Amino acid sequence: MSELEVKTFLFKDDGKIPNHPKLPMLLYPNGLVDNAEECEKIFNKNNWENSWAGNVFGYHHFHSVSHEAIGVISGAATLKMGGENGMEIQVKKGDVAVIPAGVGHKKISASEDFKVVGAYPGGMEYDLKTGQGLEWEEALKNIPQVPLPETDPIQGTDGPLIDIWHKE
Repeated sequence: MSELEVKTFLFKDDGKIPNHPKLPMLLYPNGLVDNAEECEKIFNKNNWENSWAGNVFGYHHFHSVSHEAIGVISGAATLKMGGENGMEIQVKKGDVAVIPAGVGHKKISASEDFKVVGAYPGGMEYDLKTGQGLEWEEALKNIPQVPLPETDPIQGTDGPLIDIWHKE
C-alpha cells in the first residue's frame, strides 16, 4: 500500500466542546486520490460502517460515543475543527478527516457541490452533541470509554491511524 500523507491536530477542551484529551484529528490530504466516488465502499471494506452521504452541519457539534471518518466525495469546504477556539481547515474532493470522539466540527463555507461520506468504526452508533446544557459533562464521561478503532478507514490494519492513535 502507498504511504498516506497525514496531518495531525490536537484540540483543547474549551468548556463547551470537550475535544479528545489524547487522540489527534487526522487529515489525509488526497487520501482517496482518484477514488472519491468509491469512498463509502472503501470505508465499509475497512470496517468503518453505518455510513451516510450528505453534508457537514453548519453548527459546532461532536460525537461523544464514537469516532467518525469523513471523506470528501465532491467539492471543497472550510471546516472549523475543535470548537470556537479551534482552527479552520480547508478540505477538497479526495481528502479524508478522521475525527476522534469529542472533537467539534462544523462547516463554515463550501462549494455548491460539496458532499461527504461519513462512517464509524465497526458501524458504531453515534450521538449528536452541541455542548449545550449538561452535554459537556456527559461527554467527558463517554469519550474515554470509546474504544480505539481496529482499522484505518482507508488502509485497514496498515493505515496511519493504527500507528498514530495506538501509540497515544
